[in-house]
Amino acid sequence: MLEFQWPVVFYLAILPLVVWLLPSVKQASITTVKVPFFTNFWQSLSSINEQSKWWLKLLAIVAWLLFIVAAAKPVWIGDAVALPVEGRDLMLAVDVSGSMQETDMKINGREVDRLTMIKYVAGDFIERRKGDRIGLILFGQQAYLQTPLTFDRRTVNTLLSESIIGIAGKATAIGDAIGLAVKRVRKTTDNNRILILLTDGQNTAGEIQPLKAAELAAQEGLKVYTIGIGADEVYRRTLLGNRRINPSLDLDEATLKKIAEMTGGRYFRARNTKDLNNIYAILDELEPLAKEDEFYRPTQTLFYWPLTFAMLLLLTVFGFRR
Repeated sequence: MLEFQWPVVFYLAILPLVVWLLPSVKQASITTVKVPFFTNFWQSLSSINEQSKWWLKLLAIVAWLLFIVAAAKPVWIGDAVALPVEGRDLMLAVDVSGSMQETDMKINGREVDRLTMIKYVAGDFIERRKGDRIGLILFGQQAYLQTPLTFDRRTVNTLLSESIIGIAGKATAIGDAIGLAVKRVRKTTDNNRILILLTDGQNTAGEIQPLKAAELAAQEGLKVYTIGIGADEVYRRTLLGNRRINPSLDLDEATLKKIAEMTGGRYFRARNTKDLNNIYAILDELEPLAKEDEFYRPTQTLFYWPLTFAMLLLLTVFGFRR
């Protein structure tokens, strides 16, 4: 249907009539207000025959009314469209501490650091989360909320791709990341609330211990899925030849498993890109929470139509006068 967002503007339609009926205003307009093209226009009407003069006045009035209609901001409101709101509240907590710069991951045969691999895989995961509200937490020595829970997957993906190693400090505050997620979901009323926490180390900083944070998460009904990142072995070239090392010695799998167990989640181990892809495929199978349907009505702005016709009418009047 058609709707005017600023209907009060229609009161201005009678403004020319008010000016014409008030002698003082009319006199003042003659002596003080100078509008050259309109003054010349009305004076030139004396040289036009009465029938043409009547049509020109009518066109001018119609043009004025069209200007008023355009100023009232007309919009066309379409049919109601259902929003895809069946889903869950999902927080994604990503470790950006100094250890994430370890290059023990590969993408298409190219060695990359752990954070780059997470961005590569998690980007597709986020895009598939249609209907879920997603939030992003980056944590290192401190935990920061990058995006609150939102349906805007593109923004979440963009902020994740723009994250850099060390932006939150070199150490790892797993407990603070969980605590921040608890704080953010506490305000929601949904029962299906999930935290996916990705880290490659152990808790070395922060104000709250991971297991205490997990206890708080369990009380709030926040299910935590923990993912340990890092390869089991890589070969590094040294002066004595290739040497096999384990780059994941600092990964505290016991604590991550306990966190998942306390909150009703699961622990996963991602040793490479394929493992992380498989983990996200499993997470895709989580049951969404049914919510009440929400709708919105698309609106289309129409002010340019009456504005265009008004300008054309004025051009016609001025052209005819000339």
